[in-house]
Amino acid sequence: MSTSVLQHPLLLAVAVSLFVYSAVCLPGDLIIQHSQSYDGGLCLNLVEPWGYNCVEHTTETNDGFLLGLQRVSSGIVNSGVEKAPPVLLLHGLFMGGDAWFMDSPNQSLGFILADHGFDVWVGNVRGTKWSHGHSSLSDGDKEFWDWSWQEMALYDLEAMLSYINSKTDSKVFVVGHSQGTIMSLAAFTQPDIVNMVEAAALLSPISYLDHITSKFVLNLVNMHLDEALSLLGIHQLNLKSNILTNIIEKACDGGRADCSDMLAAITGENCCFNSSRVDFYLEYEPHPSSLKNLKHLFQMIRKGTFAKYDYGTLKNVLQYGQTKPPAFDLSLIPESLPIWMAYGGNDALGDVVDVQHTLKELRSKLEVLFLEDYGHVDFLLSTRAYEDLYDSMISFFRSCGNGISSSS
Repeated sequence: MSTSVLQHPLLLAVAVSLFVYSAVCLPGDLIIQHSQSYDGGLCLNLVEPWGYNCVEHTTETNDGFLLGLQRVSSGIVNSGVEKAPPVLLLHGLFMGGDAWFMDSPNQSLGFILADHGFDVWVGNVRGTKWSHGHSSLSDGDKEFWDWSWQEMALYDLEAMLSYINSKTDSKVFVVGHSQGTIMSLAAFTQPDIVNMVEAAALLSPISYLDHITSKFVLNLVNMHLDEALSLLGIHQLNLKSNILTNIIEKACDGGRADCSDMLAAITGENCCFNSSRVDFYLEYEPHPSSLKNLKHLFQMIRKGTFAKYDYGTLKNVLQYGQTKPPAFDLSLIPESLPIWMAYGGNDALGDVVDVQHTLKELRSKLEVLFLEDYGHVDFLLSTRAYEDLYDSMISFFRSCGNGISSSS
């Protein structure tokens, strides 16, 4: 075991207990399987039952991942709403495209945008349930999970935007939440990607994480959970697996974090989240991700950087030609790109200090909305989201795009 693991007794205990658990179960990634599968895809399960038109699409990234995209439009003909340009929705960590359709049509952003005439495209990153694997790898292969948000930004988002552009012959509005904003901000520093974007709306924007206040997440970082899982040969993360449920229980043990409200322990207090629907949300969430993605996020917390994945000095030289991973320079995002951001005072993951850091580095045209009582999940699932922020976002898009009617 590595020195850092041996120096943390709690981590050592977790690693040993997980090793014993894995020894009597299944080896490696076979422990962590997709816990659910749905026949018919996202359209059939969550969109079409509400009377909306929905078509399943697939696009392939440059490194061979087959990503699911859904194209959604309102089933209601409204002569007062002129057809608007395409908008791509990018979900957060351990989520999928279903996150935009978890509530009723008057509360879920995916439906709301469709009702306002937008050509809605729903993104699903690699490894999630609504995407379709890889052209040559199986999800049991270690190589299948060798990626982080860096590849999502540079490959997944590029592939989605290229596909939508090819189908619509139009630049695309981008909406991201949480991890979707990390992807977006990193990708927008790349001229070939940002040139396909008309404007962006970022909910709980993240590029820096060194001021997060989530005690639960900080416990996992201090436990060096990423190292413990690496020692076990785990590459896929599924939060519904027995092995990760065991870890969560240990992180809550002994008062290190108040987990009586698990969501609040992770994300901060959410003012307007409908807790009565948690059981329904958990039918679809969480989705799998990769251990490498978690490691990359933990690097951001520990180092206070917004940079590519840190492989260590020697491998960094081989990978990047320098000893430290290159930073994603936010000042490279074109000043001409309109960006709308919304962040909250109770967000334990997108802390106000870190958001302010991001804002200072951006040269783009910015519109910023601060909601003091909002937590991380409120921006996605608040019962007040339409009046608190979605109406403002839609007005912003109308002010940016060409030929978008202001009628609704």
